[in-house]
Amino acid sequence: MRYGDVVDGLRAAYDAGADRRERMDKTPWKLAERARFADRLSERGFRRLLEIGAGTGQDSAFFQEQGFEVVATDLSPEMVAHCRKKGIEAQVMDFLHLEFEPESFDAVYALNCLLHVPNADLPAVLQAIRALLRPGGLFFMGVYGGEEYEGIDEIDDHDPPRFFSSRTDEQIQRFARESFEIVDFHIVALGEASFQSLTLTRR
Repeated sequence: MRYGDVVDGLRAAYDAGADRRERMDKTPWKLAERARFADRLSERGFRRLLEIGAGTGQDSAFFQEQGFEVVATDLSPEMVAHCRKKGIEAQVMDFLHLEFEPESFDAVYALNCLLHVPNADLPAVLQAIRALLRPGGLFFMGVYGGEEYEGIDEIDDHDPPRFFSSRTDEQIQRFARESFEIVDFHIVALGEASFQSLTLTRR
């Protein structure tokens, strides 16, 4: 399975689910992860941030309210429309077509979106993100994982059902180290599931 095989289905699913997602509240642990990354950026004096897979722009709006200069992207035009309604600069782009100047961001934020990228394409996506970061820039990558799995989730509550890639803790760190240095890696335990939180820096 390659990213090109799943991107149209993901776009359709998120276009159809955009209004519902706009009504969803963030769980406390997600708010804590977001705030911790914002603190890291402030400590370093970083201002310009790119959010990829931004959804309806709830996180981008938070960063913008904190004084960061934010650009958001999502593959779903409906999601991007929600971002723009919040006054966020937002563009329709997928992970393999991030059309920005090299080294034009201090930071990149990606929460629960890179789990839609097949392992075969994850190295290329991470290299594309790295190219957008200034040397020393920070990248937050958070994904559900812990077990090795790839495929369409046939009981997914989106229509059409979405593709997911889940990696073990060792796998996700190995992928990350191919393009970045790991500043922090920790697990958020969520009952039967787990969330892999990585803060990375460009070498």
